[in-house]
Parts: sequence; C-alpha cells; structure tokens
Amino acid sequence: MHIAKDEVPVKIGIPGATARQKTDFGDASGYGKISGEYFSLPAGMDISPLLQGLEGDMCQAPHWGYVLEGKLTTTYGDGTQEVTSKNDLFYWPPGHTVKVEENAEVILFSPQHEHTHVLDHMLAKMNP
Repeated sequence: MHIAKDEVPVKIGIPGATARQKTDFGDASGYGKISGEYFSLPAGMDISPLLQGLEGDMCQAPHWGYVLEGKLTTTYGDGTQEVTSKNDLFYWPPGHTVKVEENAEVILFSPQHEHTHVLDHMLAKMNP
C-alpha cells in the first residue's frame, strides 16, 4: 500500500500549516520495538537473491516509510507488484521483495527484531 503526499487526507489545514493523516495504514499489533532506517539504494538493485533461504524467499518484516527520491517496485508473495515513487508514504506487509528502478533514498520504520533478522541474513549472503 502506498499513497502520494498530496493524496493523504488533510486533518488540520490552517494558514502556514497542514497536518495530513492516513488512518489504517498498516497494523503493528504484536510487534515490539521499532527501528528507524534510512536506505540509499542504486538503480538496478534487486534484493531477491539476498532473501533466498528466508520464508518464501521474501522479507517477512513489515515496513512503513517514505520515499525521498527515486522509484522502487515491490513484489508480493502472490505475484502482485506495486511501484512506490518520490514523495510516497508506503506500507509493505510481510512477504515482499524490492527492486530499485531509479536511485532511491528511503526512510523505513520496521519492527526491530524481524527486520534485523532479515538484514543479518542478507549480510550473510553477501559475505559467505
């Protein structure tokens, strides 16, 4: 799920200030501590090979985030794809992989335990 900034409903709009809120933007129930993450990713990067060996060969951590620059394609376990671009807020549920279409700068908020497991797995794949 993703949404462009201008499509996030305005909750408070006064001269000089706007507060936008998209409710029901994912579910964090059952997760403990959240980590804040900043990723700089080059065009053409596909993390799929680094996820091999995880459940479904996919990242099983949910992520909430914002694309500062670039464009990414997320593929889900059912084969559906979603493009997330500059200025989009997004929620990626567990069971996904990502390919970078244009150089990207991305902010993620992820359940710390689940995503650390995925990142450690990716590091092990890069350094066998």
